[in-house]
Amino acid sequence: MRNKIISIYDIILGKLSFLDGFPALLFRLILAPVMIIAGYNKLAISTETTRFLDNFLASPDVVQWFGNSEWGLGLPFPDLLAFLAGWSEFLGGWFLLFGLLTRLVSIPLMFTMVVAATSVHWHNGWFAIAPTNPDTSAAQVLDWLSIPGAKESLENSLEVRDRIGIIRNLVEEHGSPDYLYEKGKPSILNNGIEFSAIYFAMLLSLFFMGGGRFVSIDYWLKRSVVKQ
Repeated sequence: MRNKIISIYDIILGKLSFLDGFPALLFRLILAPVMIIAGYNKLAISTETTRFLDNFLASPDVVQWFGNSEWGLGLPFPDLLAFLAGWSEFLGGWFLLFGLLTRLVSIPLMFTMVVAATSVHWHNGWFAIAPTNPDTSAAQVLDWLSIPGAKESLENSLEVRDRIGIIRNLVEEHGSPDYLYEKGKPSILNNGIEFSAIYFAMLLSLFFMGGGRFVSIDYWLKRSVVKQ
């Protein structure tokens, strides 16, 4: 009986194997627009320039943000790093979209995610949007495991809930709640590493599994080379 169950299980997996490229495709479709627009907004092509060649450089505002230690990242060589980050994300995003050189372009994109997480978001903790209910916060599980910082995160959720309540009361009393809430309820931007970490994990997965069978240019290029 046990061997029969294993055999059926193997047969089912074999039948489904032709779909094993779709997880990579979904990752690529999620990541590509994020990377493309992030890179685009770092480059001068997103602004008005006086000279054609300036379009290939990083945006001056982004360069200042990369280099300023008081209100920016305080990174060395801001012109070069902003240039590399912008084009890595912009071109890398397009390559991901079509599944071209997927493993290769995942490397610089993972690096930009590490830099973003450690230099921009790290001091804000994990959550991108601060939870308002400690009972449904993912930190609850970490608190069960006695992970340091989890209890503080849950306490922060209560404080966030109080502040959101004040905001909503003010809107109800002095604002136009029907208009202001039409596109969604207010939230507190925590700006933590959550998105950077998730994107890094997705890129790492693409690095190991590639662009996906049948659904990437990489697959068809490799197949044509093997045939030759």
